[in-house]
Amino acid sequence: MKSISVEEVQQLLAAGKELNLIDVREVDEVSVGKIPSAINMPLGLIEFRMNELDKSKEYIMVCRSGGRSGQATTFLDNQGFIVMNMDGGMIAWAGDVE
Repeated sequence: MKSISVEEVQQLLAAGKELNLIDVREVDEVSVGKIPSAINMPLGLIEFRMNELDKSKEYIMVCRSGGRSGQATTFLDNQGFIVMNMDGGMIAWAGDVE
């Protein structure tokens, strides 16, 4: 499974790079704060909502600590998507939240 560090994501965003971030936490978790521009797609709905994703784009999966996003990364990778897991999740995130 491909992964990316929290620091790398923060650096890319600070540099103005447009990232496709998918936050797989539950709605109530995301309401506490998420990375700006991240799309909420709870892990339990990934299978049913993956048709909203574009296989030609790269996605970074995010969750609280990296476990659920790792599951989502593995699942979507097996479906032919270009995905990577953000190691450490929101626990390690020190950047802006909305």
